[in-house]
Amino acid sequence: MNGLIFLIPVALGMGGLGLAAFFWAMRSGQFEDLDGAAQRILIEDEDEQ
Repeated sequence: MNGLIFLIPVALGMGGLGLAAFFWAMRSGQFEDLDGAAQRILIEDEDEQ
C-alpha cells in the first residue's frame, strides 16, 4: 500500500511530461509535413550522378 502512495504521483507526473512533450512537438511543427519526408526518401538527387 505504501508503494502506491509513491507510484501514483510518479505515473501522473510521467503522463503529464509526455503530454507536455506532445504539445511542444505540435507547436514546433513536427507534425505539419508528414508526407514530405516519405516522398523525399524516394527522390534521388541529380547532383550525385
